[in-house]
Amino acid sequence: MSFGGASVLVTGGSRGIGKAIALRFAALGAARVAIGYLRSDSAAAETAQELEVLGAKAILVRGNVSSERVHGEVAALGSLDMLIHNAATGVIRPALETEDKHWDWTLGANARALLALTRVAAPQMPAGSSIVGISSLGSQRVLENYTLVGASKAALEALVRYLAVELAPRGIRVNAVSAGVVETGALDHFPNREAMLELGAQNPVGRLVSPEDVAAAVTFLCSPEAEMVRGQTLVVDGGYSLLA
Repeated sequence: MSFGGASVLVTGGSRGIGKAIALRFAALGAARVAIGYLRSDSAAAETAQELEVLGAKAILVRGNVSSERVHGEVAALGSLDMLIHNAATGVIRPALETEDKHWDWTLGANARALLALTRVAAPQMPAGSSIVGISSLGSQRVLENYTLVGASKAALEALVRYLAVELAPRGIRVNAVSAGVVETGALDHFPNREAMLELGAQNPVGRLVSPEDVAAAVTFLCSPEAEMVRGQTLVVDGGYSLLA
């Protein structure tokens, strides 16, 4: 598998799953890897350095992925071969303790941003390009305190299906990867973090899903081998979701 000369954007690309995706594209020959990030300049700079060691030109796009300013910067990147929407946020609390502003924030970053990014990127993407959204098991399964994020991921998966059909005539593939529990900094926002980690390892494989596992699935969906995979959500959870 090779992505020689490709241009890639990974939102939420400075840490965790997004970083693993960005580095995998660079290792497979991508010439230009743009990473979107919100807060940590040091983490972004470190990732950019690692990308350049692998031979890719690194571009940093800092800001809220829901903002018009960031969308403008993405449009200014020019032609992209892969758009990976990995950035995610949300309010982790019981449904009755949430507010409308929490809904707007969570849905905006996790689902609406994919549509907005696609609107600015797709017109410049060549035939054979791919868009991949990163989802989670909470889109289909009920997880504690996960109401808003789960709803946003369900919306993302629905959007992927619609975009896959609409963009197929342009030669652009759209899919999603739904990851099981992955030990990243994002879990620090869960009050039941340790229980989540224990739960995530209770799959037939017997270990947690790694960021690299998710990255491998993403690059497969972006490869020519996945030409006829359209609008699908590929579950990467070690078989956890198969258990009763």
